[in-house]
Amino acid sequence: MATLSVRCSILLLLLLALSASGVAQTRSSDSEFGPVVTAYLGYLRNEQEVVDDRASRHEVSASYYRRNSNRIKALRQMAIRLARETHNDYLPELEAVAADEFRLLFEHPPQPSSLKPGLVIRNTFRFLGTVRTGSVFYLFARLDPYEQAEMSRKSSATTKAPN
Repeated sequence: MATLSVRCSILLLLLLALSASGVAQTRSSDSEFGPVVTAYLGYLRNEQEVVDDRASRHEVSASYYRRNSNRIKALRQMAIRLARETHNDYLPELEAVAADEFRLLFEHPPQPSSLKPGLVIRNTFRFLGTVRTGSVFYLFARLDPYEQAEMSRKSSATTKAPN
């Protein structure tokens, strides 16, 4: 009987060590980024924990859980991609929406087929691309006030220029 409890204790310690190394590995993979990107990735982890908790309490439907978990994954993938491509510790405000959610961002939504990466829509959002995480999410970066002012200045200069 003692050997069984010893084996169980060893197994428990081994499982704890493996799970701790998994957490450490997740955090160390974020260490390639600066404090801003790392904080954003931590925020997304916390959001996933909230969604997981609500699902475990049966406060949300399975489809709500799947969609929001997939949205968080899409945001995480885009944040990591942007950080790696730009080698910069800065992320714009990111929005991830499915095609049926475009009205959450736009009064007059664009057609998904017309979106090309880099396209600025209504001087408010820049389309970054799509991410498929179970569903297709369209990712947008909200332009900061300086970018919005510059876009407005350029568009008004273009409309005033003689042809």
